[in-house]
Amino acid sequence: MKITLDIKDSLLANAKALAAQKRTSLTRLIEEGLELRLRSAQPTSKAPKRKIPVFNGRGGMVAGVNPVSNRAMLDAADDDI
Repeated sequence: MKITLDIKDSLLANAKALAAQKRTSLTRLIEEGLELRLRSAQPTSKAPKRKIPVFNGRGGMVAGVNPVSNRAMLDAADDDI
């Protein structure tokens, strides 16, 4: 398909020089640029689901620690240091 584009003179000059350097046509250079831009604009696939490690140890809460109190949990954690 043929189209008409308004491109800055300096950009066009740089594109022509790059096309000559790469031994390709200006049309092909523009197509490659559009393909790269469109590919990066597509939503990326979802990252693979990660399995959360679970500790299957024995025991439980230390006697006297209130599990619903952040302060009690922090104090208990500091006792081990």
